[in-house]
Amino acid sequence: MIDLYYWPTSNGKKLALALEEFELPYKVHWIDINNGDQFEPSFLKISPNNRIPAIVDPDGPGGAPISIFESGAILQYLGLKYKNFYAAAHDTRQRVLVDQWLFWQMGGLGPMAGQAHHFRVFADEKVPYGIERYTKECTRLYGVMERQLEGRDYFANTYSIADMAIYPWVISYERHGQNLDDFPNVKRWFEAVSARPAVERMQKLVKQD
Repeated sequence: MIDLYYWPTSNGKKLALALEEFELPYKVHWIDINNGDQFEPSFLKISPNNRIPAIVDPDGPGGAPISIFESGAILQYLGLKYKNFYAAAHDTRQRVLVDQWLFWQMGGLGPMAGQAHHFRVFADEKVPYGIERYTKECTRLYGVMERQLEGRDYFANTYSIADMAIYPWVISYERHGQNLDDFPNVKRWFEAVSARPAVERMQKLVKQD
């Protein structure tokens, strides 16, 4: 059983969704980032960057446990290990296509949407420059998604770990200052992914006090 170190942020939801899609048994360890759990020494041994999510797979390479941090690295690990939602080992073109959109989310949509979310919602002081800069960048990135999804159902043609990475960030589109009606291809994709049973199970993952 995989140990998932989790809090229901956009990045955290990627891994909850992936584990549900792969139909893997897992145990949730709640890392309350509002209370500073991410700085506990026991967690830092698993995730030295003090960020969720992270996993420990007791059946890692060679049968030995492995701990992995960084959501993109974890998604790749699962895709490679279980040979699903990624690409066949011989299909280099498809794997590169998946990787491009996975890394696009990690390096583009996630950081920029996170900044838009911060300046638009959480900042103690409203900073017009920050709000405008990151909202405009989110609009550009949603436009990138719109063009990629023209004539295709998913980012890498078939449903993959790239979609699992991108979807939880688009959930908060309103906080990014976006309207999905402006991006009909993104809206179609978002609704299709939202209807997946694994997404419903992921959304039900709530800490019980």
